[in-house]
Amino acid sequence: MTRDLTGDFNTQRQAADQMPYPTLAVRRERLARLARMTKHHQLEIIRAIQTDFGQRSDVEIRMAEISAVLHAARHARLHLWRWMRPWAASMPWRLLPARARIAPQPLGVVGVMSPWNYPWSLALMPIVDAFAAGNVVMLKPSEHTPATSALLKQLVPQYFTPEEFKVVEGGVDIARRFSELPFDHLLFTGSTAVGRQVAQAAAVNLTPTTLELGGKSPAIVAGDADFDKAAAAIIFGKGMNGGQTCIAPDYVLVESRHLSALVKALSRAIQQQRPDDQAATHAINAAHQQRLDAMLQEAHDHGCRIIDEGRHAPALIIDPHQDLQVMREEIFGRCLPVISFKDMQAAIRYVNARPHPLALYAFTNDKGLQQQLLQTTRSGALVFNATLLHHAVPSLPFGGVGESGMGAYHGRHGFTRFSHLRGLFYQSKHASSHLIYPPYRRWLMKLLGLG
Repeated sequence: MTRDLTGDFNTQRQAADQMPYPTLAVRRERLARLARMTKHHQLEIIRAIQTDFGQRSDVEIRMAEISAVLHAARHARLHLWRWMRPWAASMPWRLLPARARIAPQPLGVVGVMSPWNYPWSLALMPIVDAFAAGNVVMLKPSEHTPATSALLKQLVPQYFTPEEFKVVEGGVDIARRFSELPFDHLLFTGSTAVGRQVAQAAAVNLTPTTLELGGKSPAIVAGDADFDKAAAAIIFGKGMNGGQTCIAPDYVLVESRHLSALVKALSRAIQQQRPDDQAATHAINAAHQQRLDAMLQEAHDHGCRIIDEGRHAPALIIDPHQDLQVMREEIFGRCLPVISFKDMQAAIRYVNARPHPLALYAFTNDKGLQQQLLQTTRSGALVFNATLLHHAVPSLPFGGVGESGMGAYHGRHGFTRFSHLRGLFYQSKHASSHLIYPPYRRWLMKLLGLG
């Protein structure tokens, strides 16, 4: 298998060397094929994902998996001509009349390691950006969603040559070997623990990496917020995909005097949005379900107040102890701790005392508090009065900071991520640069501002 991976990589390396700078037409056509593959096989994609999850909302698959890829490809095709153009760089007056420019150049072969929670969109959205930047791509999808991975393996050869886009299936051993290939860039989406292993493997070849990880993303609800609207947005973010979303709100922070009102609003939102299991998404497998059940049971055993409206609805855990598993680990499921604090300053200190999250949600219209959060906290994204929706804005970078990841992509930011920004210097035929050649004169120091 190592030989097969190396052979596939070498095939793509040769293709990238033979076409080091694909034209705008070639790139747009590749993006069109990617969109066509997604659009024409919607029903197969839905069936495969539902097979992998056991049960997952048809509507959520269309929104978060299919539509996301189609919109990303459309955005890239529309703006690509502008992204590809070199742009001028400023020139120090001492070097005039020389000119400087910056030209985006394809990196070559890009590797993508995608996760199980959104097995179609998180596999293909990085590839949209990699294709836009003029690269060829190898994809290692998650072994935890075998039906979707098999569908990718089946469909991709119908739309792309192996030199353009290759899918590699396999388990942990193949993933390790994949991350050891000398890619020109490697993007991994998954847990922080595995991200560290991927970065270590890539470092052997000095492969640049983008790590899209996770972490415990907080939702801060200030006293001036509309609690019903805040609760609806939080439950939407927590309920989507059964909470198995890297940017799902992981816990909620609120002032003690507003705890009761917010808990009631959250309970109403759960009843309105998740009245039964018809539109629910199951845990990806039995082991993950057991882990979530154990979190709830541990909280119950420690005397926490729990509001549970159903096996697949968000479950509120009121003021859990900090040493519980639900507070130590990223939940990635339906458990939703609600923690009360004396004031907003205490809540902000709590967030800042922990690893930087992938998203920080704040429900407030207080401009002063919004500015304070902007200046005193760190997170991959800072979102006011909503959850998840920033992911759907193609002009915003998507990525983490610290333990929630490194690097960002989406739209132009993804184009830049998978490009080498090549510096260009054009010397003028009327240049006077020969005056600084040896033998050096005393006036040169004065010219350089050193005399």
